[in-house]
Amino acid sequence: MTGAQEPTQSARRAVIDLRSDTVTKPTAKMLQAMMSAEVGDDVWGDDPTVNALQDFAARLFGMEAGLFCPSGTMTNQIAIKVHTQPGDELLCADNAHIYLYEGGGIAFNSGVQPKLLPSNRGRITADQVVQAINMEDSHFPTTRLVCLENTANKGGGAYYSLDEIKAIAEVCRARGLRLHLDGARVFNAFVAAGYGPSDIGPLFDSISVCLSKGLGCPVGSVLLGPKDFIRRAHRIRKVLGGGMRQAGFLAAAGLYALRNNIERLRDDHARARRLGAALEGLPYVSFLAPVDTNIVIFSVAPGWDAKVLVEWFKARGVLLSTMAPGVLRLVTHLDVDDQDVDGVCEMLREAATAAAMCQEVEVAATTTTTTTTNGNGDCARLGDVVEAEAAEE
Repeated sequence: MTGAQEPTQSARRAVIDLRSDTVTKPTAKMLQAMMSAEVGDDVWGDDPTVNALQDFAARLFGMEAGLFCPSGTMTNQIAIKVHTQPGDELLCADNAHIYLYEGGGIAFNSGVQPKLLPSNRGRITADQVVQAINMEDSHFPTTRLVCLENTANKGGGAYYSLDEIKAIAEVCRARGLRLHLDGARVFNAFVAAGYGPSDIGPLFDSISVCLSKGLGCPVGSVLLGPKDFIRRAHRIRKVLGGGMRQAGFLAAAGLYALRNNIERLRDDHARARRLGAALEGLPYVSFLAPVDTNIVIFSVAPGWDAKVLVEWFKARGVLLSTMAPGVLRLVTHLDVDDQDVDGVCEMLREAATAAAMCQEVEVAATTTTTTTTNGNGDCARLGDVVEAEAAEE
C-alpha cells in the first residue's frame, strides 16, 4: 500500500458502498482546502481558484487551456459540440459512456450520428478507425471525430497502452479527424499503465478529466484543449447552464486532489484485485472480468438471482451495482480501506454457503418446515435465503 489512508468524514462506516467511485466524500484536508478557498465570479472569469485549477490541469497534461465544468457528461458533450457540425459522424466503442450513459446527448446537443465500433473491453484500434471512416460522398455523413474512453467503464476498468493511443492519434492526424478523450478515470490508467498526463496530452485535441471519481472530489470535471477550442467551449458551457459563480470552493477540491490523491489510486487497484481473487471459483460466479484497475465485474451463474444477491449484500451493509441483467460490479475508491475489503471478501465467500440455510427454514406464516431446491436438487438460489431470513424477522 502507498501509506496510511486519510480518514474520511466517518471514522467507521455503517455501509460499505462499492456501487461506484462517484460516492466518495471529501476528506478533512480536502474540506479544509475548500473552506479556505479564495473565490470570485467564475462566469466573469474572476474566480482565482477556478483559474488556478484550469491552469494547473492544462500544464499537467501539456495542453494550452482548461475549462471547469460541473460534470464529465458536460465536458464530453461540450467537446463533441465544438468539434462537430450537425449531420457529422463520430466513432466510438460500442459500449462507450458517451453513447450509453449521457442521455442521448450526442444527438440531442449536437445532431451528430455515432458509429459504434466493436470493442475489446471498451477499447478500439487504429485499424478499426481506418476501416470506419466514411468516404467523401454526399450520401454519407462526414466522419469528423473519434472518442476514446480511458479507462473503460463497461470494460471493467480496462485501459489503453500508450502505443495504442499513439496509433489512433496518428490515423486521426493523417485523415483530418479530431480526437477526444473521455478521461473519467484517466488517472487510474496512468497509475496502472505507467505513462502520464504529459505523454497523452499532445495526442488529443481535447480531454475531459473527471475529478469526482477516484480523485475524491464532490463535483467537477475539467475540459482541456487549445485556447481557441476552450474559448468556443466556454460559450457552450454557458448555453448548457454550466456557468457557476463562486465555484472556487469546488475548484479547490480539484486542486487538492490533483496534488495529493493520484498515487493513492494504487491502493484502490490492489483492493480491487483482492476482491477479484475472493470471487474466483465461487459457485455464483460464471465469469469474472480481468481486474486491471479499480473495477470488478462478474456475471452471476445460472440458478442464482443477481437482484437477490444485491439485496443479500445490502442487508449486510454492502452496496453493489448492476451493470446489466445478471452482471454485477464492485468499485474500490477513497472511502474503502483494507478493513472494509477484509469484511467484503469474507462476505463474498459467505454468500456461496448461505444457500444451505434454506434447506430447512421456518416460514413465519406457517408451522411447516419446507425444503427448497433447484433443478440439481441443491438449495442454490440465494433468494430462498433472503426470503427465509425475512420470514424469521
